Amino acid sequence: MSIISIARSKFHNALFEKILTVSGEERIPSIADKDNKSSIQISQNLISKIGNPKSVKAKIKGQSAGAIFEDICANFLRETFPHLSAIRPGSFSVEKGGIISQFDQYGHLDEIDALIKNNEAVKAALGSDYLIKPDIIVSRFPEDDKTINMEENVVNDEVGKLSPIRSIYNTKRILHASISCKWTIRSDRAQNSRSEGLNLIRNRKGRLPGIAVITAEPLPTRIASIALGTGDLDCVYHIALQELKAATIATGLDDARDLLDLMIKGRRLRDIADLPLDLAI
Repeated sequence: MSIISIARSKFHNALFEKILTVSGEERIPSIADKDNKSSIQISQNLISKIGNPKSVKAKIKGQSAGAIFEDICANFLRETFPHLSAIRPGSFSVEKGGIISQFDQYGHLDEIDALIKNNEAVKAALGSDYLIKPDIIVSRFPEDDKTINMEENVVNDEVGKLSPIRSIYNTKRILHASISCKWTIRSDRAQNSRSEGLNLIRNRKGRLPGIAVITAEPLPTRIASIALGTGDLDCVYHIALQELKAATIATGLDDARDLLDLMIKGRRLRDIADLPLDLAI
């Protein structure tokens, strides 16, 4: 088995161990909407294809489950992304949480924040939506000239002095990707991923980081609410896309299957195993 396929299995096992459970006589999965028949059918079929869930009296509440999901997703990336150094060399960090102003492209936001705190009129006009705190951050450390010049004399003190990749001129890490984790998609709050993406695009000074969403939502219609359309997100990644597609076929929900095909063929939805590879682009 490949490194990514092994990590994918470990990822699913971690979900089953901590948050992907079933409850009640009907064995309703923790990712299902108990008031939606299709959600229950798809999620039951989905989880049967990836493992054996524990039976519990009640599922973990939303915010707690979300925080655990973030941890599991971050661990998956830590176990996979470093192995792609052959095609994406550099020194990277994967961490949970943080604020974007600590990174090179968004360092100026600290100055704006300081101005806003002392000016109520500006604060009312601009708000604070630009101070994004991604669920998972992938960042790159600047490189010293010795590394840059390892094979050839590429740079010296006379050229390339404004690029943030050179640690001699820049000490801040570079934001490589901002990843939002949505255990399920139940309300308009899921649209925060879109607004955060737009703010990352509008407020940057420099290269745009990758913008992605990871979800375990079983209903294609709800996934489509954040996946369809372009511009504010690179892509949405499902915890088990192949199994989700098989589950929609097995349950005979043709509309759900067709919508999944639309998102997949339209390059708006991919599997969790695709994410580390896409981060290496």
